[in-house]
Amino acid sequence: MARLLASFVVWLIASNANAQETVLKPERVFDGVAMHEGWIVVVKGEKIIAAGPEETIKVSADAKTLALPRMTLLPGLIDAHSHLLLHPYDETSWEDQVLKEPLAERVCRATNHAKANLLSGFTTMRDLGTEGAGYADVGIKRAIEKGIILGPRLLVTTKAIVATGTYAPNSFAPEWRVPQGADEADGESLRKVVREQIRAGADWIKVYADYPHGPKKAGARPAFSLDELKLIVATAKDAGVPVVAHATSIDGMQRSTLAGVETIEHGNEADIVTFRMMARHNVAWCPTLAADEAMARYSGWKPTAPEPAGLRSKREAFKLALEAGVTIVNGSDIGVFKHGDGAREIELLVECGVKPIDALRSATSIAARTLHRDDKIGAAKSGLLADLVAVAGDPTKDIKSLRQVRLVMKGGLVLRDETAK
Repeated sequence: MARLLASFVVWLIASNANAQETVLKPERVFDGVAMHEGWIVVVKGEKIIAAGPEETIKVSADAKTLALPRMTLLPGLIDAHSHLLLHPYDETSWEDQVLKEPLAERVCRATNHAKANLLSGFTTMRDLGTEGAGYADVGIKRAIEKGIILGPRLLVTTKAIVATGTYAPNSFAPEWRVPQGADEADGESLRKVVREQIRAGADWIKVYADYPHGPKKAGARPAFSLDELKLIVATAKDAGVPVVAHATSIDGMQRSTLAGVETIEHGNEADIVTFRMMARHNVAWCPTLAADEAMARYSGWKPTAPEPAGLRSKREAFKLALEAGVTIVNGSDIGVFKHGDGAREIELLVECGVKPIDALRSATSIAARTLHRDDKIGAAKSGLLADLVAVAGDPTKDIKSLRQVRLVMKGGLVLRDETAK
């Protein structure tokens, strides 16, 4: 099977080199901003060379046409918060994954996860921490780029940074030092850790601005001072690397915002003041709604029962974020739940009050801009990479249409084709 897959990838790359024009002709095109009927998209090599009304675009005489009846063509989806090296906690607990699964096993799992996410329509993902697997995300990213394995374009953060004594595993006797799920550092040593991660291949630096720690471990508490967070951001900025913060508490979110991070993940306890501060400082938010829902299920909640308090409060926080005008980026924390099910986060954005077309923007053009990749991905327009997905139906009318994937193209290569269905 592996040999067949490798041969297939080589064949695809060779086919791509021939650079024949391919005309994609769907019923409608979502270009990353708006929906258009009567549009076509023309691909040559790895890029889009034209997108617009069919009557305005001249195609070569030998162009190949791929008809996509009753389908919507849209830019490849983006998930800005993923963990390829994790799998659902109802299969194996986080602590057992970190302490008991060999690195080789975790990388093998991640290879399958990468393929599942790509074939479900996600052509770009930001991986936010290897959770005890060192720099494995860098190797996975390079294997994808070299065509060794199938997967989305990756932006990686390597180990993530935590304050000493705040993260996990932490249930052992104090005389024992066990491997941690992230890099521990404090004070001036943060500068060295940031630089080491960048040298190893980090595209972003991730910091845990808060976490449940201290004697009671009840609720998230700040993990770093404002000055420490500023040091992380300044050190990364010198190398042209942005910073993302895990933060669920008001203090953690506000300190992260003032320190200059570019996105905040989770934000469960935020109030309107905090979200307004984020909006003023142009800090985007990845709400990770699907992970919250999954954790509630793992605790015994069933969707037929009333929502637990945690989910209700997250929905209330989401309303405040919309009111404050915070930039919302699709980020699911996939890995906490099943890989290949990334559409669930976009569905939950809609359930929480985001218009379907705005949810699509959050997973395409807005995400690309936030990740500093809008010059390459996130839109169906000339000059960008031909990362495209076709789904049956119209996701602006029924967001669940995103689950009806019929075509996945990455860099002009067709990696999934069920258009005859």
